[in-house]
Amino acid sequence: MEDIIINAADIHKSYGKLKVLKGVYLRVKKGEIVSIVGESGAGKTTLLHITGTLDRCDKGIIEIGGINVFNYNDRQLSDFRNRSIGFVFQFHHLLPEFTALENVCIPALIARKPKKQVVGEAKELLGLMGLSEREEHKPGELSGGEQQRVAVARALINNPAVVLADEPSGNLDSKNSKELHEMFFSLRKKLNQTFVIVTHNKVLAQMADRIVTLHDGQMIKEQTGN
Repeated sequence: MEDIIINAADIHKSYGKLKVLKGVYLRVKKGEIVSIVGESGAGKTTLLHITGTLDRCDKGIIEIGGINVFNYNDRQLSDFRNRSIGFVFQFHHLLPEFTALENVCIPALIARKPKKQVVGEAKELLGLMGLSEREEHKPGELSGGEQQRVAVARALINNPAVVLADEPSGNLDSKNSKELHEMFFSLRKKLNQTFVIVTHNKVLAQMADRIVTLHDGQMIKEQTGN
């Protein structure tokens, strides 16, 4: 039986009279990289936020690792999100007063993991990102590409079931975008990590195992990547 990490079924979402999602289905297997594409306003980010439990759907089911997540109350959902879902956004959202190492540690410390263990794992992840020499630098001392790699390490610190990325290379130049794209596939190989990536970047989209196209709140096409 396939190891399904995400099962999103018949997802509907409206904001007032605006219907953003109109019955979307999405299944993602463990270790898979799926890109979600479509024009602005198609519902891509809304679907990602609902899948990541940052927002609740009006109708439908989201199962992550076999758990129907919206059966949880808000506090339980927050704990589940911290442990099980990693996020990478277009703007890295690193805390400027903390070092790269401290930023990576934060989600694991929130999960009350032992500090010594957390620091060791954070150092290892920063090493995978090629940032061992930048551990003690604050975000303002890092390049845009380095900041985004710190954000990826932070997303991975709790060994989540899935990493959700919303336009992760949207604020990077072509060189750093290419490096970030390649890093996702390297991390999949090394960690068997699962990624769902909303992107306008056609190169990144085509690299994925599957490409899901949304239009006007509905999935209109699903195809394999390169």
